[in-house]
This record gives sequence, C-alpha cells and structure tokens, in this order.
Amino acid sequence: MEIKISEDAFKWFHEEMEVAAGESVRFFVRYGGSGLQPGFSLGVTKDQPNEAAAEVEDGGVIYFIEQNDLWYFDGHDLAVSVNDDLQELDYSYETTKKAGKEE
Repeated sequence: MEIKISEDAFKWFHEEMEVAAGESVRFFVRYGGSGLQPGFSLGVTKDQPNEAAAEVEDGGVIYFIEQNDLWYFDGHDLAVSVNDDLQELDYSYETTKKAGKEE
C-alpha cells in the first residue's frame, strides 16, 4: 500500500493544518460518510505513528496510515489531491500494483 500526495495537497496541509517539519499527519478511518467502504470515510489529524502500515515524507512531515486502518483500503493505494472548487482534500483509490505477481 502506498500513499501518494500531490504538490497542491502538501501545500494545503502546510497552509490549512499548519503542519511543520517534525510533525506527522495521520489518515484514519471514521464511521459515517462515504468512501471506499460503505458507511466509512477518511479523516485526517496531526498524530504520531504507532504502527504505521504506510507512510510518505515531505518537508520533514510524515504522512501515514496505521496498521489497524489498513482494512479500509482493501488492496488500494491512497491518492490525495485538492478539489479546486471546494479547496478541500480529495481522496481517490488506485488498485495496488503487486510487483512480480503472476497469475
């Protein structure tokens, strides 16, 4: 599983959440809303990794997903961008590519 964050989303985190080098941002599963799994959606908060299943670093900030939230992604990578009209984060899900897997 990978986390892919666009440049405009990195900028959004710095401006809207005021994240700075040395901090961490967690994507977490929350009850309600709509998303990849019915009845659940993603939230985002400043937090420190405990048991990160996936992470990406930019500008000294770690963006991560905890192991206990991995079920939500069900074989998908997370892509984070910004909705230009709403100026909010936009999440999309891409099927995970398994290197070297033959069927």
